[in-house]
Amino acid sequence: MASTIKPLADRVLVEPAAAETTTASGIIIPDTAKEKPQKGKIIAAGPGKVENGTKIEMTVSEGDTVLYGKYAGTEVTIDGKELLIMRESDILGIIS
Repeated sequence: MASTIKPLADRVLVEPAAAETTTASGIIIPDTAKEKPQKGKIIAAGPGKVENGTKIEMTVSEGDTVLYGKYAGTEVTIDGKELLIMRESDILGIIS
């Protein structure tokens, strides 16, 4: 399982939310027209980074639902699951 992966420094491992399959009015979206999701759940987070000798703690933590840029992160496949690994700075905000 992905929980055995521990991101380093200020990186996080994100499980993207499923892409929308229908519009608000009920029209089914074909696979070729689906957009990449821009939100997901953090399943692992690194310890933070050290800058100029000072440790900077992570703002996000495991379990947070976050919003990130459309092209943020690097796609990785772990145990058959498509995940993203990205820096904390690629995250735009936490959804509460």
